Amino acid sequence: MSEERCLGPLSAIPDGGAKGFAAVPGGFTGLFAVRRGKDLRVYVNACPHIGLPLEMLPDKFLDAKGEKIVCTAHGACFRIEDGLCVAGPCVDEELEAVPARVDAAGEIWVPASAGR
Repeated sequence: MSEERCLGPLSAIPDGGAKGFAAVPGGFTGLFAVRRGKDLRVYVNACPHIGLPLEMLPDKFLDAKGEKIVCTAHGACFRIEDGLCVAGPCVDEELEAVPARVDAAGEIWVPASAGR
């Protein structure tokens, strides 16, 4: 079994919202998660255009309607379900997806190597 890292409780992410997870010692880049009910998507917090973090304000990863992930630096828009860029300077590129699971206690787990 590979090592995992706990991001915290699913309940810390509002349903229909997103939450960022700061870089930690050991080489992790930032990660962020988007929650839709029990569905959770986790991505590396780096736009494929030039690698900048997606948000300028904490946890502000989604557009006003909560339908797309948005890079605030250059306006790229990504689908939540697969991270594919559908508008902006990096169309057809994808955010780096991170496999995640929620355990019986409601904690979010990702591979320890995620974002390294």
